[in-house]
Amino acid sequence: MQVETSSSKYGIKHYPDAIREWKKEGNYFCFYTTETILEVRVIADKIIRFRYAADGTFQRDFSYATSDTLEESPITFGIKEWEETFEIYTDVLKVFIARDNLRITITDKDGKVINQDEMGFHWQHYLQKGGKIVYCSKLVQEDECFYGLGDKPTELNLRGKRLENYGTDAYGYQKDTDPLYRNIPFYYGLHNGIGYGIFFDNTFRTIFDFGKEREDACSFWARGGEMNYYFIYGPELLDVAASYTRITGTPELPPLWTLGYHQCRWSYYPDSRVREIAAEFRKRRIPCDVIYLDIDYMEGFRCFTWSKEYFPDPAGLIRDLAAQGFKVVVIIDPGIKVDPEYSIYQEGVKNNYFCKRADGALMEGDVWPGKCVFPDFTNPEVREWWSSLFKGLAETGVRGVWNDMNEPAVFEMGTFPEDVRHDYDGEEVSHRKAHNVYGHLMSKATAAGMKKYLLPNRPFLITRSCYAGAQRWSSVWTGDNVSSWEHLWLASVQCQRLAVSGLSFAGSDIGGFIGEPDGELYTRWIQLGTFHPLMRTHSASNETGFNQEPWSFGPDYEKIVARFISLRYELLPYLYTTFWQYATHGTPMLRPIAFVAQHDPATHNCTHEFMAGDALLISHVSEEGMKEKAVYLPQGQWYYFWNDKVYNGGQQVTVATPLEEMPLFVKAGAVVPRYPVMQHTYETPITEMLLHVYYGDTVTQSTLYEDAGDHYGYKNGQYNVITFKQVSSAEQFMLKKKYFVNYETAYSHHRIILHGLPFEAGAVLVDGVPLMLTAEHHLPDGTISFIADRGFENITIHKV
Repeated sequence: MQVETSSSKYGIKHYPDAIREWKKEGNYFCFYTTETILEVRVIADKIIRFRYAADGTFQRDFSYATSDTLEESPITFGIKEWEETFEIYTDVLKVFIARDNLRITITDKDGKVINQDEMGFHWQHYLQKGGKIVYCSKLVQEDECFYGLGDKPTELNLRGKRLENYGTDAYGYQKDTDPLYRNIPFYYGLHNGIGYGIFFDNTFRTIFDFGKEREDACSFWARGGEMNYYFIYGPELLDVAASYTRITGTPELPPLWTLGYHQCRWSYYPDSRVREIAAEFRKRRIPCDVIYLDIDYMEGFRCFTWSKEYFPDPAGLIRDLAAQGFKVVVIIDPGIKVDPEYSIYQEGVKNNYFCKRADGALMEGDVWPGKCVFPDFTNPEVREWWSSLFKGLAETGVRGVWNDMNEPAVFEMGTFPEDVRHDYDGEEVSHRKAHNVYGHLMSKATAAGMKKYLLPNRPFLITRSCYAGAQRWSSVWTGDNVSSWEHLWLASVQCQRLAVSGLSFAGSDIGGFIGEPDGELYTRWIQLGTFHPLMRTHSASNETGFNQEPWSFGPDYEKIVARFISLRYELLPYLYTTFWQYATHGTPMLRPIAFVAQHDPATHNCTHEFMAGDALLISHVSEEGMKEKAVYLPQGQWYYFWNDKVYNGGQQVTVATPLEEMPLFVKAGAVVPRYPVMQHTYETPITEMLLHVYYGDTVTQSTLYEDAGDHYGYKNGQYNVITFKQVSSAEQFMLKKKYFVNYETAYSHHRIILHGLPFEAGAVLVDGVPLMLTAEHHLPDGTISFIADRGFENITIHKV
């Protein structure tokens, strides 16, 4: 083995020497040096897993991130031997492994370099704490950009930055604070129009350096565990995103109501105050589906209890709220109060369910209830027990759970000491290995319990901390942010980054959790939140008595806020379809424009513009008093949502930003389904589905997905997938429709609202049947509106 002469505080770095032998078993290839083994697993033609055993012995092959349903594709692959390298190939990739040092070069089938080791894999003994620090360094390609890593509060392009994953309670974090709550060791590289991804599946503290220490090197390493990473080839970034989600798992569809508006505060209590909040929403005609209860609903902050003083009849309260169209979500933290009279504490102690220190003493720390102990969620028996505790909440009528403080956070200490021991599904490890999955496994157990006891309804879960793959059961939010314009920008960037990191179901605390926004900041934040998959206002207003509801800033702001929340409800079929695409294909719901126009270098550093689904482009208003904003539009044609003005893409355009508007564009050719405005998602049956169709002269496909919005009938085929294809020209508009229909909707027809028709229209032909257009079909805003049966297959309009 070759040994580097330099050393660091961690000891001498070691590198593999020459390959001595190799073998192939199925889709696994193993290469042996004096001590090190490299295992290369061909999972799909674009997904290759690399795994190293530094001292010749692999650790247990186990992951909390990867999906149980990950399947290896039947693909063509093989190996060739060359004088200096081995070449493993698929139909689209070539992986070259250097005989003398195991360094890896990955190219496409034409030999174009995608990713290339610099020093490659190396390691050193972790002298202070045991085990090994494992490293991998890659060459940075010309003009390479890097994206991903979850909730990092910094620019989307990570080039020149060093970041780490170690879940942290980052109260009041600022731009560039690191680390934060989530631990997503997955990043993208983009160079020369080629996109790829690397998922480093290691739960120890992981660090990523994107050319900060050395401009020509990208490195990632972990202070323990194995060097185990997946290489994912695009070449399109959205294809990389879909493949990553294939590895770590796709979510189930959420209940439709979770895509409505959520109202939260620390804290709404007593129950009379909750009733007042609900009544105000309905009185003011501001749509809302969800009200949250923070820690004050409990008896002395004891989990799974209700305050006898503040909530004497929780079932009655929840029943009354349900009658008004509200769902209730309650908070549950991991800390269990040390109290011999508290049954959950008794049961956990009796069954040895709580985390212990190295010497066998219970891990104790102060959180909201005072002195607490903490379940070991890495123990499957504990997860099963924890899941069972949600029966009472579900029977009371609670429809969702909010897991907080699960980094884990401990007052004064910050988090658990590293000597705390965990079961880790039978492995028995220290907190060094379990820290980054503690909240991940808490939320998994919570979701399992709520799903079990809410059947046939779908559950809702939101968690503050998690690891890669948590999208299979939970949504997330960006944590304890601040009421500031900078944090409004951070909310946009973080939600984009979370989406491309697998966690699309994300939002921020609208208005800021800490501090007090003014009406303008809150309004602009609502406008941005309208297009985030999770739309929730939340604040720590118990500290100041300040209210942060949509009507808290006066009637002028309330009118605009109500308009945007109403727009959110109109867009529910579009948003639900986008979620279905995410759940089915793994495509992120929010897409930075670099991910939809990666061949345009002008998009690579854009942070303000993003796509929500296939058709909508958003750029939030980011400064106080802003009167206009420059927005970069990708190639193509784009309609300005508020007035249907058409802009050519591939350039920056400037639009006015009065308070009642934000920069919002629709892709030409798109079909955007919309509901009538509702006060909650099930207020009335949908008797008419609106289809807003935007004329375009290039072939454009759009999708509408429908099911019951709750329950699991969709898993048995009870859903509709309707595809629209617009094939129009300068003299003819044509919309074709195909569909899989196995779910009966309440509506029997569509109202077609056609935007931007560039010629004077003759008759509308619906499946060959003419409809003569009259003055009533031509609306004042310049659109054309008419009715078509739900089962139509072709609509044509010719130029007069």
